[in-house]
Amino acid sequence: MDILKLCYEYPPLGGGGGHVVQGLSKHLVRQGHHVDLITMDYKGLKRFEKTGTLFIHRIKCIRSGPIICHPHEMLSYLLAAFPKALMLSRKKQYDMIHAHFIFPDGILAYLVSKFTGLPYIITAHGSDVPGFNPDRFVNMHDVLAPVWKEIVRTSSRVICLSHYLESLLKNKMPLASTTIIPNGFPIGRFRSGRSKLNRILTVTRMFKRKGVQYFLNALDGLNLNHEIHIVGDGPYLSELKQLSKLLSLDVVFHGFIKNDSEQFTELMETSKIFVLPSDSDNFPISLLEAMDAGMAIITTRHTGCEEVVANAGFLVEPGDVIAIREALVSLTENPSLCRKSGEMARKRLDEHFSWPIVAKQYIKIYEEIGR
Repeated sequence: MDILKLCYEYPPLGGGGGHVVQGLSKHLVRQGHHVDLITMDYKGLKRFEKTGTLFIHRIKCIRSGPIICHPHEMLSYLLAAFPKALMLSRKKQYDMIHAHFIFPDGILAYLVSKFTGLPYIITAHGSDVPGFNPDRFVNMHDVLAPVWKEIVRTSSRVICLSHYLESLLKNKMPLASTTIIPNGFPIGRFRSGRSKLNRILTVTRMFKRKGVQYFLNALDGLNLNHEIHIVGDGPYLSELKQLSKLLSLDVVFHGFIKNDSEQFTELMETSKIFVLPSDSDNFPISLLEAMDAGMAIITTRHTGCEEVVANAGFLVEPGDVIAIREALVSLTENPSLCRKSGEMARKRLDEHFSWPIVAKQYIKIYEEIGR
């Protein structure tokens, strides 16, 4: 099939959503499909790249940093990308459009569809769904609510990564046509069999809803004989550092580390325990990375995180500092339990979230909807 993909974030830009697009696109190409991907340009990146039948078109627009994209930057991308997307759609015989994120790429898909008649589907990743993220886009969702509903209504299918996200989307658009397909992951990217150090790791964007503050509070007064390392950047990072200082914790804050770097790989492969106590999350790539590395995992119920790890991790209620504390003590005082928990996490990843398994579900949707 010939597919036009739209995603404003693609590695090295953005977070987990971009990596999902990258993984899915590469697997589609291996299966003999043709993919044109339109995304944002950024300083130092090539404007055009070709890998087999994957063609990456980077659109010059406003973007101040590689991690966070602001609404006015999304608007600049939307305005600049539309002529390119329309030109490619008229030049090539695409079977369909696959947009990732309802805003801004769903808008782009909607406009191109109006001009060309191409059907489109959207993968919703989290912050593009109202009610998911209290830290971002609240005002944008309020102002553009009619636009959001029209894009979802006219989409041939909205792919949700978890039941949790689907419930939020259905709350705003009960009649939306949805399918749940989880994130995929390139199994074996990290070596799960390496010797583990007494180290507890968190990797996330630093927003309040990610719950790192609960992790820090759970450490207060504990002597776990484990190093504490936190990786990631974001607007809540300074407050987390202040909290760590207030609690007199010995925490290594790394800030942003490229996830294809040797430093990141070393941290992932040699840490024993991974903690992500989010209040609200969809289907975090960082959890899949931790599962691939064979870490024992502590994360939260009633979020997309629970759907990632299921019974292969320690699940706590969002904001439950005492439960996080108890899980940390259990895992650090019982090496056998910690090792077994990591093995269970890796087994679940192998059985449910490899790219061949996930891509097959997408291809089925493409065949149903493509013209």
